[in-house]
Amino acid sequence: MAQYSGRRISVGIFKQSKRDGSIKPMKLGVTIHNLKLKNPVMVASGTFGYAQEFSRFINIKKLGAIITKTITKEPRKGNPPPRVIETASGMLNAIGLQNEGIENFLKEKLPFLRKLRVPLIVSIGGHTTQEYVELAKMLGEAKGVDALELNISCPNIAHSQRLVSQDADATAVLVAAVRKATVKTIITKLSPNVSDIASIALAAQDAGSDALSLINTFLGMSVDVARRRPKLGNVTGGLSGPAIKPIALRMVWEVAKAVKIPIIASGGIMNAEDALEFLICGASAVSVGTANFVDPRTSLDIIKGLETYLEKNKINNINSLIGSLQI
Repeated sequence: MAQYSGRRISVGIFKQSKRDGSIKPMKLGVTIHNLKLKNPVMVASGTFGYAQEFSRFINIKKLGAIITKTITKEPRKGNPPPRVIETASGMLNAIGLQNEGIENFLKEKLPFLRKLRVPLIVSIGGHTTQEYVELAKMLGEAKGVDALELNISCPNIAHSQRLVSQDADATAVLVAAVRKATVKTIITKLSPNVSDIASIALAAQDAGSDALSLINTFLGMSVDVARRRPKLGNVTGGLSGPAIKPIALRMVWEVAKAVKIPIIASGGIMNAEDALEFLICGASAVSVGTANFVDPRTSLDIIKGLETYLEKNKINNINSLIGSLQI
């Protein structure tokens, strides 16, 4: 927050106009389809719970948006422990989409989230296309839900076979079915565990997705050499954190060149500079994930860092940075 003429300005970052000396706001606001966000920083699914868990540590209302933990139609117990382990510059998780199910979410979790008045994106998952459709219909009737994130790319489900997001045709079928079931903004979350992510992104766009979220975690594993056993109860899990950022950045850049819809980027974003890299490569917003476990204030620090960057570089609108990479 900046201070001018001895008084505190209450909204945003401001700078002095060269022409008339007036104070003009520096704009952090971005738009994801019909979602208007006050800044491009949100928290990634599965790393922020249902927000209430973090309410004692940060002012959640400062976030651009919240993406909930993935919700399924029926409650899920998730994978056997251990579920999370640290790796070099990252972590592996194999939670297995543990959650209390849609009925519990609507009754117990949504009322608190609704009171925050922060754009709410609900992540949904299922075993079949029909489950996604049913969830979309139920959430479409729920007050306070602004968008749906289709989690078709979770790599740590026990006994899972090929992911929907690893097949362009399957992705198109699922997105099209959900598109028919709701008028809510649809954000499709893509997997990095593919050979050509741009083709999957195009399939989602053409089927009716309003935006894309990428990337989800990379499939990986770790071994306890003393016991010669996997460190994760599920054997494999999803790798996240700073270790994956260069690959995530490359994928965002590739997809941004191929599609016309907004991209929400994630993958090792730990500070404002990381976020700026993704914006410059074509993302319209970023979601902070693993960093939430390191420091709950990371997302707010990133927002402040973006403000400082705009002020330092005399940039009035953060949208001018999106896709501004010069080759």
